[in-house]
Amino acid sequence: MQRVLFHSTIFGPIHSRRLGASLGVNLMPDDGKICSFDCLYCEAGFNAQGPGTTGIPPRGKVYADLRAKLSAMKEAAERLDVITFSGNGEPTLHPDFEGVIDDTIALRDEFFPDVKISVLTNSTRLGDKDVADALRKVDNNIMKLDSAIPETVALLDRPAPGYDLDATIRRIASFGEGGIVQTMITRGSHDGITVDNSTDDEIAALIEAYKLICPREIMLYTIDRPTPEVSLVHVSREELDRIADRIFRATSIPVLVSA
Repeated sequence: MQRVLFHSTIFGPIHSRRLGASLGVNLMPDDGKICSFDCLYCEAGFNAQGPGTTGIPPRGKVYADLRAKLSAMKEAAERLDVITFSGNGEPTLHPDFEGVIDDTIALRDEFFPDVKISVLTNSTRLGDKDVADALRKVDNNIMKLDSAIPETVALLDRPAPGYDLDATIRRIASFGEGGIVQTMITRGSHDGITVDNSTDDEIAALIEAYKLICPREIMLYTIDRPTPEVSLVHVSREELDRIADRIFRATSIPVLVSA
C-alpha cells in the first residue's frame, strides 16, 4: 500500500510546485494519519492505516520545534518562501489550530517577516468559527474543491459521514478573495467504478462553483507521485492548460496550473 508519512512535526524545506521553498508543519501524528477525507490520490495512503501511536503534537511542541528550525535556518541564511501546514492528514483537526496559527505568525514575524504562511485544508472544518478565524489570518488560505458534483466527491475524496457539498461551497465562498481554491484533476477507477473529474460536465459544475466562491485564485494540479489507488493517471499539462483557459474565460479568476 502507498504510504508516505512525514515522521516529524516540522519537515523540509522542500520545493513545492505551487509555493516555492516550503517549510512544512505536520499537525497530525508522525506515525499515522488522521483525516476527514480519504482521498484516492493521497500520497500519505488510505485512512485504514490508522492514526499511529504518537498522537497529535501539542501546541507547545509545535511552537518549540518551529522556533528551533526557523532560528537554525536564519542563522544559516537559508532561503524560505513559505511555511505550509499540510502533513499526515487534515491540519485543521488539531484541537488548538487557531493558537498554533497565532504562534506561527509570531515566529514568522520574528525570524522571516517576508515569508508567507499557507494552509492546505480539505475545507471540512470551515463551519468551525475558530478554524475560520485562523484561516483568515494566514497569507494563503488554500481550500480543496475537487468536484462540485456530490457523487464524484464521494468517489474521489471519500469524506467522512455528514459531509455536505453545498454547505462546503457556501463556506468556501464566505472567504471570497481571502481564499484560494485548489482542485486536483485526475481520472481512473476504484472498486470497478470510473472516477473522472476532467469531463465537460465536471468542469462546467466547477465553473459554477468558482463563480459563486470568487476566490483570489484557482490552483489546478494533477498527481505527480504514486497514489494508493494505482489506476489514477497524471493529466497532461496541455489538457490542464485547456481546462484552465476554459475556467478563466468563464470566470475571469486567475488560474495557476501545476503539472
